[in-house]
Amino acid sequence: MAWVYIIMCSDNSYYTGSTEDLNRRVTEHQEGTYGGYTACRRPVVLVFSQETATANEAFLLEHQIKGWSRAKKEALITGDYDLLPKLARSRSRDGSFG
Repeated sequence: MAWVYIIMCSDNSYYTGSTEDLNRRVTEHQEGTYGGYTACRRPVVLVFSQETATANEAFLLEHQIKGWSRAKKEALITGDYDLLPKLARSRSRDGSFG
């Protein structure tokens, strides 16, 4: 069992990660244990988490979500799952919305 998660940082940016121990990992982000992206953007708030069967599945989902637009991440966070396919199709080849 593992988790994919999204946290919102104090600058309103999102960080997506995966872990086998969600509570421990969020605490590590909150305390700035490892430095990196979230360490200078504290406090952080867990805004989304999803349990997966394996760590590899969580890792793959993490990397998929990391490639998403902010709007698509926010639709996932708010549970607006019907909007996800539309947001996936709304990007043009140059990466802008159209």
